[in-house]
Amino acid sequence: MGKAMVKSSGNVFVDLGFSPEEADILQMRADLMADLRQFIEKKKLTQVEAARILGVSQSRVSDLVKGKSEKFSLEMLITLATRAGMRVRLHRAA
Repeated sequence: MGKAMVKSSGNVFVDLGFSPEEADILQMRADLMADLRQFIEKKKLTQVEAARILGVSQSRVSDLVKGKSEKFSLEMLITLATRAGMRVRLHRAA
């Protein structure tokens, strides 16, 4: 028999046992990385072109595309998103 399904809290990191504060930061980092990867894909940018736009090395873009979130602080991801022309906003939970 399989395990019973458990309803998600809405944040996979909370579900994995992280504190709510740490889970929020991890989720924000994951969301920003996904948005940046989507930006690169939609614009059909090479890693070299993306690096030029984002103001980082091609190897940093490679880390981003490969989802190596541990290599990026939340602050750095916000900086990269801003350089990509995105507007990053935080919303207060209800």
